[in-house]
Amino acid sequence: MPDDPDRLTKLTMELRRGLLVMAVLEALVQPHYGYSLRRFLQEQGLEVDEGTLYPLLRRLESQTLLESEWQVQEGRKRRVYRLSKTGDSARVAMNMEWQSLNKALANITETTP
Repeated sequence: MPDDPDRLTKLTMELRRGLLVMAVLEALVQPHYGYSLRRFLQEQGLEVDEGTLYPLLRRLESQTLLESEWQVQEGRKRRVYRLSKTGDSARVAMNMEWQSLNKALANITETTP
C-alpha cells in the first residue's frame, strides 16, 4: 500500500468523511453560520473546503440533525445552523461510539508488533 499514494489518499478521505460529520455536530453545540463554522474547524486543526462543508450542512439538515434560520448579523443576511434535538442525540451517541472504537484501536495497536 505505501507504493500506491492514490489508494492511501482514498482511505484517508474515507476516514475524514466520517470524522467530519462528528466534528460538525460537535462544533454546532454552539450556533454557527457556514463561514464561522469553517473558520472554527480550521482553528481546531481541521481544514474543510467550502465545497465539502456546505453540502454536508444541507445533508445533515435534510436528515433532521440540524436546524437553520436566516439571521442578519453585522448587516448581512446569514444562515445560522444549530443542532436539533435529534442531532444532539446523534452527537452524543456518535461520541460514545468514537470513544469505544478509539479504545479498541488503541488496544489493537498495543498488542500488535
